[in-house]
Amino acid sequence: MASTTAPLRDTEGSGLLGKVQYWFACLFAAGWTGIVCAGLGVQFISWDYPCPLCVVQRMFMLLAALGAGVIVREGMTGTISGRDYMRGWGLSLVACMGGGFTAWRQTMLHILPGDEGYGSPVLGLHMYVWAWVLFMASVVAIGIVMALAHLTAGGGIPTSGAYSTVGRAVLWFVGLIIAVNLVAVFFEEGFHWFLPDDPTRYEFFYQVGILDR
Repeated sequence: MASTTAPLRDTEGSGLLGKVQYWFACLFAAGWTGIVCAGLGVQFISWDYPCPLCVVQRMFMLLAALGAGVIVREGMTGTISGRDYMRGWGLSLVACMGGGFTAWRQTMLHILPGDEGYGSPVLGLHMYVWAWVLFMASVVAIGIVMALAHLTAGGGIPTSGAYSTVGRAVLWFVGLIIAVNLVAVFFEEGFHWFLPDDPTRYEFFYQVGILDR
């Protein structure tokens, strides 16, 4: 008579893989947030005003970070279920696909010979080209970790020590940069509904009279 008992899982192995997934989610969330932070640095230091497509790409980057943040937050409770993995990485996947399309669109606008592109290049490529490369690389990475989610779901994650400290730091970092990005967009857009295609100043300061026109 055939046994109906489900095969036992390798809990030790799944726990190890679960910890790896947790650290990868921390790295993923902090990495995308750091890229947005770098973009803000270029904006404020070089006075390189982001266009609407640049702003949309930043929003997709932060959305990708939030998807990984879902997994980080659940990991801080001790376990991450398969549903948590699917929700978190699924959100990040949608964000990376949307961001990749936006970056591709901006690249195509400046693909013709003689077009110098928008903004200053970084390491030979414009920032929106780098964004497209990173979005596509992230799609591949998310596909791999989602394929392994069934092996890692339910594995125990320590709720103290470095796991908790790093997790909280990552979530605060994501939240802080989201707030800074919102303020930066508001300063650039002011009280208008739309950003100009080629912004040249921070409209808010002109609208409230801090700077003269």
